[in-house]
Amino acid sequence: MLYFFACVLALILGYVFYGRFVDNVFGPDPNRPTPAQSLADGVDYVEISPRKIFLIQLLNIAGLGPIFGPILGALYGPSALVWIVIGSIFAGAVHDYFSGMLSIRHNGKSIPDVVGVQLGNGFKQFMRLFSIVLLLLVGIVFVLGPAKLLGNMSGLNVTAWVAIIFGYYFLATILPIQKIIGRLYPVFGAVLIFMAVGLTIALMVQGYEFYPQLTLSNVHPKELPLWPLMFITIACGAISGFHATQSPLMARCVSNERHGRSLFYGAMIGEGLIALVWATLGMAFYHEPGALNEALAVGGPAHVVNEISTTLLGPVGGLLAVIGVIILPISSGDTAFRSARLIIADFFNMEQRQAGRRLLLAVPLFAIGFLISKAEFGVIWRYFGWANQTLATIVLWTAAAYLIKQGKLHWIATVPATFMTAVAATYLGYAPIGFGMPLQIATYIGLGVAIFSLTIFMICFGREPDVALDQDSI
Repeated sequence: MLYFFACVLALILGYVFYGRFVDNVFGPDPNRPTPAQSLADGVDYVEISPRKIFLIQLLNIAGLGPIFGPILGALYGPSALVWIVIGSIFAGAVHDYFSGMLSIRHNGKSIPDVVGVQLGNGFKQFMRLFSIVLLLLVGIVFVLGPAKLLGNMSGLNVTAWVAIIFGYYFLATILPIQKIIGRLYPVFGAVLIFMAVGLTIALMVQGYEFYPQLTLSNVHPKELPLWPLMFITIACGAISGFHATQSPLMARCVSNERHGRSLFYGAMIGEGLIALVWATLGMAFYHEPGALNEALAVGGPAHVVNEISTTLLGPVGGLLAVIGVIILPISSGDTAFRSARLIIADFFNMEQRQAGRRLLLAVPLFAIGFLISKAEFGVIWRYFGWANQTLATIVLWTAAAYLIKQGKLHWIATVPATFMTAVAATYLGYAPIGFGMPLQIATYIGLGVAIFSLTIFMICFGREPDVALDQDSI
């Protein structure tokens, strides 16, 4: 139990001290007009209070990632918690902070445009396509997950729940942001908090041993390698490129740059806390990885969530906790499609005040999304995992380029960017969805790609700027 609270304390201290350090390096300007003020349109550019933005941002980025990922990551043992803590503080929260703050500085533009300003037009066009593909994968993953949970709880056909959730997504994608997202998400946030706190308290009150196998060794029952699989499996709970697609949504609603640390860095720390809870639940409730693996074989992470919540909190509390788990993916899936609409609108320079124009983009997106939803969930999740971490890597390199151009300390982004490059490249080489190489060869290639990327970055950007560069607007 002390190990758990030590991890919680580390995350909080990381926000207080390292979050402040990162914020000071960036240098927010409280007197600078934000896009919500200079480009207000009543649809996407709308001032929202910081408290509401935090809850919306947390729900936007959370999804199934900090629940399903850490449950699967729990198979590796307590080493998963180390990655959640270190990843959240030094990689994930840095990534989320810069994806939000750079969007504010670039008139609320979507992440492909922000990447293009810093890394060039080639990366911009690649990111547009890559981001839309990732957002479609996210939207589908966050339809199928809750649909299966709701199907298990209600007896209604999963396909029917998919249709119902898609209907909600469609409305949330085309309506002004304050109509649904701005009103409902703060309420959903209360359910989310109940879920995490309630289950943790129940675990303690009922006398569960938090970490029966307190070791940093790899205890995966199938002997799957910790490197690089755990760093892909636990994505949203430590670092997630999906967040970079969500931060611009709230960057268009921020009233003052000084709120950036709490809204972007802080929301990622909040997600890290959720991931800690679910990784701990997976280890403590099932006592050993083999039992957890057997539960996953019955019905995947959705079955594990249902079993843990109902057992620890009883029928009523368990229902509320499961509803919280349902809300998380739904509240990210809708904004995934909304983000995809905005990226496409930016590409075509298509103003979005008129409902007809929003429909013109949304209808094809949902048609494609429905077709993808027919694929096997496990296959979609694996592709999502790699694409997610690859996008995060590119965004970290973007943040590093921005900082070095501004003559600021770029290593806060460069170091995690180099590490994540090694993770993504190794996984692509090793995994069956990639090249299926032996792990040792894939690792050498991954490390080589990371070193090569760092070298090229330093050659292209490493010299001192000749003049003070101002790339804070486009």
